[in-house]
Amino acid sequence: MAGTLLLRGMLIGIVAGLLCFSFLKIVGEPQVDRAIAFETQLDEAKAGAAAQALIANGLPVLKEEPEPELVSRRVQAGIGLFTGVLVYNVAFGGLFALAFGLAYGRMGDFDPRTTAALLAALGFIAVYIVPNLKYPANPPSVGEPATIGMRTALYFSMIAISLAAMIAAGMLRLRLLAGHGPWNAFLIAAGAYLIVVVAVCLGLPPVNEVPAEFPAV
Repeated sequence: MAGTLLLRGMLIGIVAGLLCFSFLKIVGEPQVDRAIAFETQLDEAKAGAAAQALIANGLPVLKEEPEPELVSRRVQAGIGLFTGVLVYNVAFGGLFALAFGLAYGRMGDFDPRTTAALLAALGFIAVYIVPNLKYPANPPSVGEPATIGMRTALYFSMIAISLAAMIAAGMLRLRLLAGHGPWNAFLIAAGAYLIVVVAVCLGLPPVNEVPAEFPAV
């Protein structure tokens, strides 16, 4: 049973990965190219200002050699993107299948399709929507390299807390079913989840490293 679910989840992950790659190739990559051009423009402006300052002080301007490109942009946007997206979606499909196997029959008297739909919706809220409301992704090529570790830790901490709060809310709902009924139990559990994530969002430090001159569109 578990092996069959895992295989099906990974196969669906392959399909999702192909769809995701197509979307990113058509919609995402042009935005990445624009962001790289913006970053290059900023770097050139900074270098020009530094050179002018050296000239004004009578100092020689040393020309810096460009750093070698470890991975070409073509590889990044092609096989690199395809491999990363496919592996990510296959892994996520497998994890979802295992989560479904654990949740089925424990979330209530739901059939398999309803259980899968509810699990997907709740997981999407807990793992994606809530963490990204607190820590939205920086535009491509934007962000301070020195804070990558901190930003990563904060983002994954938000995911872990949100997911744990969602699981706890689900367990609370099951305990309240008998005494309060399905609807009231759901409202109480949802309210408890919201209280926890709002408190955590207010408690965790904000991160905003997008330059003021970065174009909105």
